Amino acid sequence: MNIERQKRALLDLVEADRARQCAQILGDEKARVAALLAQAHAEARSRMRQAFDEQRQRRREQIAAAQARLATQRRLHEQQRTAALLRLAWQQLPRELLALWQQPVSRAAWVAHVLASARARMPAGPWHVVHAPDWPAAEPQRLAQAMTTGSGAAPMFEADAAIAAGVKVVAAGNAIDGTLAGLLADRPAIEARLLRQLESEP
Repeated sequence: MNIERQKRALLDLVEADRARQCAQILGDEKARVAALLAQAHAEARSRMRQAFDEQRQRRREQIAAAQARLATQRRLHEQQRTAALLRLAWQQLPRELLALWQQPVSRAAWVAHVLASARARMPAGPWHVVHAPDWPAAEPQRLAQAMTTGSGAAPMFEADAAIAAGVKVVAAGNAIDGTLAGLLADRPAIEARLLRQLESEP
């Protein structure tokens, strides 16, 4: 009977040790599984953050590229619009200048401006004034009297059928060309002035 108790006690002891070892192994494994799960979750979160960051970066790059394309298209559209406006203005400018030549007040201002430029740049000797054939005769006659009184030299006037509007003053090999063709001769400079005018308008 004593042996049976000892045997049972020994078996209980072995069973308790086995249970303790199993619990320890199970606890270690649970901790290892929990650590592995935590690491896997951390790696998954890191990969997800990286994927999101990459996706956001791609989206930012796509938006920047779209904005650059839009800006380029706007610039191109604005350039095309400006070029069209300049073409239209260039087509209308000769007609507008001819209309100014037809009006006595604006024609007088036109001629006065050409003569002022000639006085500032040319010798005071006799001038040869070539003009459009439709310039009313009374106007050059009045002008000739004023010029003769001012400089003492009578100008010579000559109508030229090749001149559509305006006057050209010639003296000593120099010329101030205030004709329609002369005013429109420097197209790039005129277009630059027109462009500045367009840009200044609201």
